[in-house]
Amino acid sequence: MNINLLKQSIRAYAEASFSRSGGPGGQNVNKLNTKVILRVKLDELNGLSVTELERIKLVLTNRITGENELVIISDEERSQRINLERAYFRMETLIAAAAKLPKKRKPTKPSKANKEKRLAVKKRQGQKKADRTVNLENNF
Repeated sequence: MNINLLKQSIRAYAEASFSRSGGPGGQNVNKLNTKVILRVKLDELNGLSVTELERIKLVLTNRITGENELVIISDEERSQRINLERAYFRMETLIAAAAKLPKKRKPTKPSKANKEKRLAVKKRQGQKKADRTVNLENNF
């Protein structure tokens, strides 16, 4: 994956639309279009291999529309410009994280020390319970 090429293609092909944010904020909410909806068609992105693109489609299924667009919404800030930059950043990091293949798990066995420690804890717990039954019998 070529991160720089990916970032450039996101900035080039993403379509931003703006609307009014909801929630508290008084006059600012009612007058200004600060909410950013950023859309990019996954097929237009450069810097991704075919397998990475398939992985993105698999991992981000819930965020991809029927037209194969990835949609990000940002409305945390009162500034349209800051929300736009946050949306771009979030899209870049989401795509990069989704494209990364997970590491293969190497099966391991517990060490000898771990086995001995586990058995010692079990022995101690069993002895504690055995002592309780002895104490109960002596009380009656």
